Amino acid sequence: MKTLTSPRFSRLPDVLRAELVASTQMMRGLFVTATGTEVGKTVVASAIAATLAARGERVAVFKPAVTGLDEPSEAPPDHELLRASAHSAQRLEDVSPYRFGPAVSPHLAASLDGTEIDPALLVAGALRAAAGAEALIVEGVGGLSVPLNLEYLVRDFALDLGLPLVIVASPDLGTINHTLLTVESARSAGLDVAGVIFTRWPDHPSETELSNLETVARLAGVAVTTLGALYTGPPINPAGDLPVDEWISRPASQAGTAPVHPAAAPAA
Repeated sequence: MKTLTSPRFSRLPDVLRAELVASTQMMRGLFVTATGTEVGKTVVASAIAATLAARGERVAVFKPAVTGLDEPSEAPPDHELLRASAHSAQRLEDVSPYRFGPAVSPHLAASLDGTEIDPALLVAGALRAAAGAEALIVEGVGGLSVPLNLEYLVRDFALDLGLPLVIVASPDLGTINHTLLTVESARSAGLDVAGVIFTRWPDHPSETELSNLETVARLAGVAVTTLGALYTGPPINPAGDLPVDEWISRPASQAGTAPVHPAAAPAA
């Protein structure tokens, strides 16, 4: 079991560890991850933030790292889109403390930049964001097994925060395997999977897409929601048909009590 004295969790400063455990009991929010890259994770996280903000809630957003800032794009960077959609007054560096030019994994981007992503800095940043808001929407980087550094995965960060997890996936061929593996990875580590979203859902879904939805819902034992084209940005529009209230009302798990998956353990 992961405890406050486990090798990974104990790397956090004592004061931060105590604050994390206390804050987890009161933190309200969601952690948005995906089965991979380019399936609409940022749009979903932004839509959730926009939906809450449209009700008059104070929403904070957080993303541990952004890469690919050197790549030409018509869309704004993820952290800018998140902030705009949440109508947040956060500074961009408070939304995403690590920002890199190359479009590579965050651990490699940090290495190329001569630095290493610090888990304590990420946790402290997320807690500061949550302290000034009624809801915190966290977007991961890629999927759960993406390394933020070689001893700390995106899944570890999600575990430390303890927020309910929303998984974003494509409805296309291959998604059954990708989505079930992501759900299994999350649950085996002790994360609470609140729901799955199939993005870019067409007005007239094919037999394959309908079967994918029904199969994932049945085999994973989780509700699968669909979301069509939303990007009008920035900001992203609210998505009133998403079950945000159902997701966000799930209790946060206590940080420091979920089992550590072997892949997330520090190297000897």
